[in-house]
Amino acid sequence: MKKVGTLIVIISLLFATALRSHAEGLENSDSSEYLIKAGFIYNFAKLVEWPSTAFAQADSPIVIGILGDDPFGATLDRIVADKKINGRGFVVKRLKWASGLKDLKDCNILFISSSEKEHMDSVVDAMKWLPVLTIGDGPGFARRGGIMNFTLEDNKIRFEVNVEAAKHADLTISSRLLTLARIVQQVSADGRKPE
Repeated sequence: MKKVGTLIVIISLLFATALRSHAEGLENSDSSEYLIKAGFIYNFAKLVEWPSTAFAQADSPIVIGILGDDPFGATLDRIVADKKINGRGFVVKRLKWASGLKDLKDCNILFISSSEKEHMDSVVDAMKWLPVLTIGDGPGFARRGGIMNFTLEDNKIRFEVNVEAAKHADLTISSRLLTLARIVQQVSADGRKPE
């Protein structure tokens, strides 16, 4: 079992290194950051299990929504193009807050851009009990109830996971993924952990 865990860590590091190497060839540092984040989102989809009720049909695509300003450009579309997980392809949608919550609820993965910080709590509250993997990259996103949050440490992209938020959403996150994450607990608006 220890060998399997070590192998997973090595594969993850190789993947991150390959993405970082590819990203170094890009002109814009934001482009390289979001190339790596797009790769992580694709891998999150492989390591998260949704309830069967999250999809209308056995071959329904995994819908990735990007709420707010799109920092990925075409990068995320390229990463998931022609890829399938358990027979499901991918659809990437760009969403605006004004378009309403229905569009958000139709997603399986929802990346909330930092441009949506004024709506962050409302989005998290609206998604709380739905089988939607919410991902952000704003400070404290996972502590505020989001499921996954990208962070930057020592110029490396890391991620946090709010396991309780994932349970509320009825999502099962692979233990392999959790071993690579920093686990955080949600805090209430007054800064205390909920009872």
